[in-house]
Amino acid sequence: MPGPRNSPILTYAEFWPYYLREHARPATRSIHFLGTGLAILCLCAGLITGVFWLLPLAFVAGYGPAWFAHYFVERNRPATFSYPVWSLISDFRMASYWICGRLTPELERAGLGRLAR
Repeated sequence: MPGPRNSPILTYAEFWPYYLREHARPATRSIHFLGTGLAILCLCAGLITGVFWLLPLAFVAGYGPAWFAHYFVERNRPATFSYPVWSLISDFRMASYWICGRLTPELERAGLGRLAR
């Protein structure tokens, strides 16, 4: 697994494996999935009910658990701080791969091997 990057990532194709390596621990990914699910729930509930204070709560529900996981489980800096759009896209991509049972091969392609499980 490569060490910290010294140069910026220029393409999403380059970012995706980096993103997966930054989520190497299963606990980090699980906490991310929880946050993503809570964020979606808050967004849908706010739009359906018209209780619009739930919309900003979606931000807190989504990013709070993820940032907690990065600081206390993974012990790294969230990619959101440097690559906010790609990171948001990747949160949903990683969750959808997990739901469809396709995440482990992606993690292995990113160089995580046995850590992928």
